[in-house]
Amino acid sequence: MTWDWQVFLTDDGGGRTYLQWMFDAWGWTLAVAGASWVVAMVMGALVGTVRTLPNSPVLVRLGNIWVELFRNIPLLVQIFIWYFVIPKIIPAMKDLPSFVLVVFALGFFTSARIAEQVRAGVQALPRGQRYAGMAMGFTTLQTYRYVILPMAFRIIIPPLTSESMNLLKNSSVAFAVSIAELTMFAMQAQEETSRGIEIYLAVTAAYALSAFIVNRVMAFVEKRVRIPGFVVAGATGGGH
Repeated sequence: MTWDWQVFLTDDGGGRTYLQWMFDAWGWTLAVAGASWVVAMVMGALVGTVRTLPNSPVLVRLGNIWVELFRNIPLLVQIFIWYFVIPKIIPAMKDLPSFVLVVFALGFFTSARIAEQVRAGVQALPRGQRYAGMAMGFTTLQTYRYVILPMAFRIIIPPLTSESMNLLKNSSVAFAVSIAELTMFAMQAQEETSRGIEIYLAVTAAYALSAFIVNRVMAFVEKRVRIPGFVVAGATGGGH
């Protein structure tokens, strides 16, 4: 078996080398993952918090429905629904680029998992945290804002690290709706060059490096904000 890494320096027929094409695709992968992470964190934090509200059974049920809906439907199916179905149901979304639709699909899918982590983090705190906020005259909103959520997010960073890395890897399904990310690059470049081994090894290295950077960044954040004695393992069960 011969290895020909020079393939990355050859022209792809469009005025750029395959190496340039791969870096462009890598950029799209990071863009999809980064934008989806923002959506997932915002919605996951909101839904996870709602599921722990006292004396709000309707909101809790709505939060549970959100988690079960987005967690139990395969990601690829959700992407196809966002891409093919929702624009027909909501005409205003027909003009949205596929990038935005994929970000919503991936972000909402991951938000259901992050909501579970947030719920687990809030419920792991001693009840005294909530009572302390009430004793200070805080409203429920203020208690969550100033007392509960700052503590909860600090103790769920380890499982959030795993979810962030999973989101990065899940971004590979964006190729299904023609997002020019790494997986699509690998498929097309392999067909054009017949050098699948080199292409897929390079793409694998790009994914591994990206995930490693995410892991190290989250580990640094965890070290800075860690609370001794509080650790929440990844929560994937229902536990409503």
